[in-house]
Formats: sequence, C-alpha cells, structure tokens
Amino acid sequence: MNDARLPPSGGVHIVAVDAERAGQRLDNFLLSQLKGAPKSLVYKIVRSGQVRVNGGRAKPETRLEAGDQVRVPPVRLAEPGDKGAPAKGLLEAMAASIVFEDARLLAISKPSGVASHGGSGVNFGVIETLRALRPGQELELVHRLDRDTSGLMVIAKKRSALRELQALLREDPAIQAKGIEKRYLALLVGRMPDGVMSVDAPLHVGLRQGGERHVQVNPEGKPSLSHYRVLERRGGHSYCEVRIETGRTHQIRVHAQHIGHPVAGDDKYGEPEVNRRLRDQLGLRRLFLHAASLEFALDGGRVPYVLNAPLAPELVEVLDRLG
Repeated sequence: MNDARLPPSGGVHIVAVDAERAGQRLDNFLLSQLKGAPKSLVYKIVRSGQVRVNGGRAKPETRLEAGDQVRVPPVRLAEPGDKGAPAKGLLEAMAASIVFEDARLLAISKPSGVASHGGSGVNFGVIETLRALRPGQELELVHRLDRDTSGLMVIAKKRSALRELQALLREDPAIQAKGIEKRYLALLVGRMPDGVMSVDAPLHVGLRQGGERHVQVNPEGKPSLSHYRVLERRGGHSYCEVRIETGRTHQIRVHAQHIGHPVAGDDKYGEPEVNRRLRDQLGLRRLFLHAASLEFALDGGRVPYVLNAPLAPELVEVLDRLG
C-alpha cells in the first residue's frame, strides 16, 4: 500500500491511491498523508492548484478512485510533538463522551466548542484527542460536526467500516435512499407557523475575508433538503426535530435562517438581539443544535445500527427555564 507518510518538506510527491483508499475524499486523503497539517493548509494547497489528481485540478470533496495519481506539493509542517498533548480536561471529557463502541465503530457525544479536527488555530480536535487516548489504534473520522454543535459523531476503527459508511454518506440519491438517517434537535427562534416544514433550498459555500466560511441560499449552490418538525413550543420559540437528507456545511442553520426562524444562539446566522436576551435570561451561551441520532446498516444492510446521544445537559436546562 502506497501510504507512507510524506516528509514535511522537500520535493513534489506523486502518491498512488490504493484500493483501501478508494472512495475517500481528497481532503481526507491529504490529511492522512500530511499528518499534522491543519485543514486550512490542505484546502489552501488544493484550491491554489498545487494538488493535482491525474494531472488535473480537483476540489477538496473530490472522491478518489483506486489507481488515481495524486500530486502532493512540498509543505512545511511542525515536527511531531511540537503541539504537546491534549489538556487533561479535554482527554477526560472525550473519554466520558463515548456512548457506543464495538469492534469497528466508536461513537461519542461531542461537547459544544470542540472541533472535529485540529487546524485553524486548534491543535486538538475530536480525532487528535481520541488518538491520544487510544495510542496505536487506527481511528478515522467518518463525518464532522460544526465546532459549535454538540452530539453524535462516529469514528471508524476499521478501514472497511470507514469505506462502507463513506459510501452511505455520499450525495448519490441511489445510495442515499438506503444511507444514513440523521436526526438533530434544535431550538428555533420564534413560533414556526406550521408544525412540519420542509426546506428545499440550494446552498453555496463562500469565503469571507480571512478565510471564514459563510453559507448562503443560492440557486448556483448544491441541492439541500431539511425537514423541521415542532416537538414543543416554549416561551414563544419552537423546539424542533430536524432530519436532513443532505449533509451540507451549516445546512440546518442556514435553512432555519432562510425560513425566518434561525437557530437560537447562532452567532453567525442568527439574531444578535434575541441571542443576547436568551443568554441573559436563560443562560444560553452556545448554539442550540444537537446531533441526536444516526441510523444506518453495515454489511450490505444486514447489520443495523441505531446510535443516540442525549440532549446536552446545558440545553436541557435552557428548555426547563423556557417553561
């Protein structure tokens, strides 16, 4: 398998994608090759055209195929060990967050404020901390959650499970029909007029000055579909279950803003005055969005999984105060 770790600097490397890496996204492939590279650097070298797949430019989300030739430019990385180790509190929080484990999967209930992956000024995200907890064990992120979102994340312990789950996650309707069902819990600002509402609005990811991602509803964006269902109305707001059929960046947050009921505590797409009031009156100091459950089946549909992460305690307290 041509998966030797690349040196931090030097000449251009051409890496052949083997069968075990087939189906992996280009950005994840590069992160596995350039251990310690922040995501921001990976996206930079891809978007600038320094990374090539079979001689052509590619996007971070490009799916690789066995036999593809990936041109990896020389990059300068910190030496291993430069970042130190995760703080004791983070290690303890991650160990306590595990909600499920078997021979091939590990599931955690990620705390809000913890990044999925290191980078952009963050040394230790979920995956780095778990690897520090389980030295020598092969662990790979199956998917990501926004840093501000809490809840269920799945980590693969075996390459075969990673490949099968990534196939289920692909945006292919034929696959998606039998893929992964994702359920979130969110508090939307205001009274959503209907008990059930589906939002079918394409989303486009743009970059603001400084490289910050900002997502907008845009006809030129990618198809995106979210389903909102009111569970309870509390304090003039709508506590909802959200099911998504696509997994776009900030999808739930931008769709909620689009229908005029942003997620409570959302400092990027929300209403600052409402957020301030919720913070002062109810103690809501984070985004009220929680990944509650995932349902899927492995081994060609023969082995079902239903994984759950209970609503974060600080969000339960906010709901109780809403009355």
